[in-house]
Amino acid sequence: MTTEALPGTGPELSYEQARDELISIVQRLETGGTSLEESLALWERGEELAAICQTWLDGARQRLAAASGDNAENDTSDAT
Repeated sequence: MTTEALPGTGPELSYEQARDELISIVQRLETGGTSLEESLALWERGEELAAICQTWLDGARQRLAAASGDNAENDTSDAT
């Protein structure tokens, strides 16, 4: 994964920043005491943060697969 900002995410967030903010949002939603409108806004932000985290994780998986030489084409050629 590059260090460029992810499309549509506004300022660049690292995986850790997105994860920490997501944890905070989940805690606020679990605690309650927010209005419906605020809860919806928190939920929407949480979805954005979860997508950012997933993008980072997908990139990490791809980098690991490339580094280890893991390739789907190699797996199918060994099956015969």
